[in-house]
Amino acid sequence: MSRIPEVFADPDDPAFIPYLAVGDPDYESSLEYVEALERGGADLIELGLPFSEPIAEGPTIQSAVVRSLEGGMTPTRFFEFVEDLDVDVPLVCMTYYNLIYQYGEEQGPRPFVEKASQVGLDGFVVPDLPAEEAGPLREACDEFDLDLVFIVAPTTQGDRLTRIMDQVSGYVYVQARLGVTGAQDDVSEETGQSLERLADWDVPKAVGFGIKTGDHAANIVAGGADGIIVGSALVDIVAQGHEDGDSAAEVAARLEEKARELKAGAVRGAEQRVPHPERQ
Repeated sequence: MSRIPEVFADPDDPAFIPYLAVGDPDYESSLEYVEALERGGADLIELGLPFSEPIAEGPTIQSAVVRSLEGGMTPTRFFEFVEDLDVDVPLVCMTYYNLIYQYGEEQGPRPFVEKASQVGLDGFVVPDLPAEEAGPLREACDEFDLDLVFIVAPTTQGDRLTRIMDQVSGYVYVQARLGVTGAQDDVSEETGQSLERLADWDVPKAVGFGIKTGDHAANIVAGGADGIIVGSALVDIVAQGHEDGDSAAEVAARLEEKARELKAGAVRGAEQRVPHPERQ
């Protein structure tokens, strides 16, 4: 059963959701990096299962995908990785529908979802799956009590937004800006508008795309987000450490430090947004 609802139970404790590409730059280092994120305060971790055509990703994560694939990452190895992880927080698989559909002896999403449930995953983010075609995956997730997270772009509205929100579970991934993933130097003004459009739906809203600093995290949570999703800023640390030849322990320490900064920023944002009786 999905543990994701627990992550969003306390409005004073906004969710910090980091992303890393599994297997970047190698299996053992990647295990150490994901575990470092939990030590740094991650409430839920998005694990990227690399796909050769990651259409939603910017250059930073595309490079991570290449390193992972060159290191031999496959869906089978991904499930082994999840079993080998020593973390207690919920885990979400972020990948593309082709890998889900083609897994197992029979085509369709059910075998992949069943295996995900067996190894301890809690849900999925599938950037290339339209809500109009998500029925089979939604049914499989319901069967095995896993969540299906959808991405809502700044331009998503009307009937399409309604279809997405009717199928989403766990949380909705609010895309902070148009384009592909990548760390940015500012917070997009589109974020607040997107959160306003989603206000009528009682599902947690986690904002991603471009978050780089603790101040970014604070601004987004203060603006109404229930959580923050950070990928490229963390993948940059992995990439730089790999390029410089640093040890896995050194890179893990930097990831843990960055995670603490981002989590602290999110909590600071909640303090600015939510009234605390003891301070009145």
